[in-house]
Amino acid sequence: MGYKVAVVGATGNVGREILNILDERDFPADDVIALASRNSAGKEISFGDRGTLKVQDLETFDFNGVDIGLFSPGAKVSAVHAPRAAADGCVVIDNTSYFRMDPDIPLVVPEVNPDALADYRERNIIANPNCSTIQMVVALKPLHDFARIKRVVVSTYQSVSGAGKAAMDELFNQTRKLYEADDMKPDVFQRRIAFNVIPQIDVFLDDGSTKEEAKMVKETQKILDPSIAVTATCVRVPVFVGHSESVNVEFEFPISVEDAREVLSEAPGVLLIDNPDEGAYVTPVECVGDYGVFVSRIRQDPTVAYGLNLWVVSDNLRKGAALNTVQIAEELVASYL
Repeated sequence: MGYKVAVVGATGNVGREILNILDERDFPADDVIALASRNSAGKEISFGDRGTLKVQDLETFDFNGVDIGLFSPGAKVSAVHAPRAAADGCVVIDNTSYFRMDPDIPLVVPEVNPDALADYRERNIIANPNCSTIQMVVALKPLHDFARIKRVVVSTYQSVSGAGKAAMDELFNQTRKLYEADDMKPDVFQRRIAFNVIPQIDVFLDDGSTKEEAKMVKETQKILDPSIAVTATCVRVPVFVGHSESVNVEFEFPISVEDAREVLSEAPGVLLIDNPDEGAYVTPVECVGDYGVFVSRIRQDPTVAYGLNLWVVSDNLRKGAALNTVQIAEELVASYL
């Protein structure tokens, strides 16, 4: 028996990827409905090899009879429509930030904490973590199980696609205008993004960190272990797709580079590409379109008793958003529905 699935925010970058992945992974859906704002209603959107879907108006849509709702319409929209769908019996898997830190709502990465799904019935809503958090905890989970993590220091190099289509357009247009010596006032970002890096993602908080950095701290603790100390610096870089992270990890117990490679080579969701003698490591260009979290450049940190440095790369639109959402739905179907 197949399920009735609604994809909310279907015309956005993540919504389109969700539709592609539902098709690629042959998700057991008899009926898939594309929902977006009234302005997009009536448009046709691609559904992989299955053809096209006509977009329906989210505002007037009745969720009765829908089994699963895959939401990625923006936090303010999810705040209104996710509880409405959940009240109608639809299990919502929400990709926005709105529900992530709610104690009654599980925050799930299937390779890391699938057991948290057992609590979904409290509100009928499951939260999908931030893209930068997802790839980091997939890499950290097997290491934490092996040697117990005490502290994480992470610096991110996040692509513009994490800020949406308008951000990707801004990078493209600014790059073109540079060669034309044209005016390049930023619109989406705080500074020029072309040939630049910006050490601000989201707004600044009272302690000087940004909201994106706070998300990485709190979400990692909720998903992996509340005792882990986390500090983050999140930076936007002129890359279209693919987030990269430099991760420094301090452990409670001994762990060697060889131990880490062995553990990660067998970890679900992780692809280990790490051969320094041959210059084998992964960059964002190579990760685009792939499902995995790539780990490279594992090396000892000699400044602490038990420490490692890692380079972690993943397609933020896939594993960082759409794929994780679909994987949650797959786990839900396999174990709970």
